[in-house]
Amino acid sequence: MAKLGSQQAEALPEGTTRVIGRDAQRTNIAIGYAIASIVRTTLGPKGMDKMLVSDLGDIVITNDGATILEEMNVEHPTAKIMVEIAKTQDKEVGDGTTTAVVFMGELCKEASKLLDQGIHPSIIIKGYTQAAQKAEQILDEISEKVSIDDTEKLEKIAQVSMGSKSIGVGSTKEYLAKIVVKAIKQVAEKKDGKYVIDEDLIKIEKKAGGETKDTSLIEGVLIDKEVVHSAMPKEVKNAKIALVDAALEIEKTEMDAKIEITSPEQMSMFLEQEEKMLKEMVEKIAKTGANVLFCQKGIDDMAQHYLAKHKIMAVRRVKKSDMEKLARATGARIVSTLDDLTEADLGYAGIVYEKTVAEEKMVFVEKCKDPKSVTIFVRSSTDHVVAEAERAIIDAIGAVSSSIEDGKIVTGGGSVEMELSARIKKYASEVGGREQLAISAFADALEIIPRTLAESAGMDPIDALVELRAKHQKAEGKTYGIDVFSAQTADMQKLGVIEPTKVKKQAIISAAEAARMILRIDDMISSKPKPSAGPKPGEEGSFED
Repeated sequence: MAKLGSQQAEALPEGTTRVIGRDAQRTNIAIGYAIASIVRTTLGPKGMDKMLVSDLGDIVITNDGATILEEMNVEHPTAKIMVEIAKTQDKEVGDGTTTAVVFMGELCKEASKLLDQGIHPSIIIKGYTQAAQKAEQILDEISEKVSIDDTEKLEKIAQVSMGSKSIGVGSTKEYLAKIVVKAIKQVAEKKDGKYVIDEDLIKIEKKAGGETKDTSLIEGVLIDKEVVHSAMPKEVKNAKIALVDAALEIEKTEMDAKIEITSPEQMSMFLEQEEKMLKEMVEKIAKTGANVLFCQKGIDDMAQHYLAKHKIMAVRRVKKSDMEKLARATGARIVSTLDDLTEADLGYAGIVYEKTVAEEKMVFVEKCKDPKSVTIFVRSSTDHVVAEAERAIIDAIGAVSSSIEDGKIVTGGGSVEMELSARIKKYASEVGGREQLAISAFADALEIIPRTLAESAGMDPIDALVELRAKHQKAEGKTYGIDVFSAQTADMQKLGVIEPTKVKKQAIISAAEAARMILRIDDMISSKPKPSAGPKPGEEGSFED
């Protein structure tokens, strides 16, 4: 048998490292728990921030789980799985990344205890699968319904989602929550009796300067560009907007062609013809009645001159994504050639104007009729704060969108995790065999969320958990969790601490799946990194020669 093992080792390339069996599981579990420990202290409204400094010296200050893991540049394969969990959670529901990663780390820790007791990984995996399915079922049972018309509840969800971000006092979060809910309601569309929200239709533009309360909702689109010509109007009311995906320039021919000019008259004729063509292009736009032009490509200097003469405001090199948002906001149709442009293709906005913000010129398209694309213009004192405010708004948009699309909410503050833990423990006692140990371990792991919230509030976590366990033994105590602001247990329903069921479900599914994946690994084979190409110092062709 030893001979066979040595033959296997010889079959691997020189320099390859291999970790087998329990050692591989121990390593992976330790890495999973270590990564979870890094983000754990950021959980909740009283969570701490992390300062991340890149190799170029760029600084990011945040407590957003997805951002922390993305900026860390982890190398270990298990750590990369953790990053994938955060990305999946962020992509699917837009919030709950820290919860998912912390829970997954705790599942790994509980699994390690079971492995030490001699429980086989397959039994733990089976138990975790059963527990995760039961958790989904319980979440559906304890959820409450929410609709797009429940403005107050939706604003509470947005506030809870933004709770952990360092973006000012409670009144600031209330103000931002109102903006987020209003923006989502504006872009929500009903399909087959259900509301669908395309989050890409909410543009987020940010500029440092002012304070967070200067953040505003623009019922239209904000373009980070300036009007191309100084003689053009800087403000247009009752704007008729043309969106053109073509250059207002004389295009060069694809084949190489030379024109011989033998006299000044010929040169003059050539320039006159060029000018005439540009003038005709502008005339086509003016004939439609357009007084604002957004062009995805370039605008020639001469074309700018003629547009200014017609009192048409023009902006060039507008991003494709912004053009699409302008079309949704104003009702305009993007045309790829000026020959196709008609009055029917024009969009409408109550006002279009250029404004200088933080020493940069920007174009505001506002007062659109029922715009299906809006802009949240984020302001704050410094670049770091404005970036964190943007992350808070993105999380809130994800949470509120998930609530509207799924139509279900649960109480927050660790109350739902405590309720799930209590019910899954009861379920474990009904399951025969060793799987019940894994199911109980899953239930214990859920308590990491209220425990962490209690620790961040300066409470004794043991006392807090004992109190919550007692509350959750009774039906009327199912909504009790940690009130981090008063540092005591309280009814989350009365406090208005609510979260989307979809976010909780996704966090549990992602964490359980990742834990199962790690437990299945019993062999890690790492190849030796290939030497970098290029001559060694002293060799021919090196810089030392």
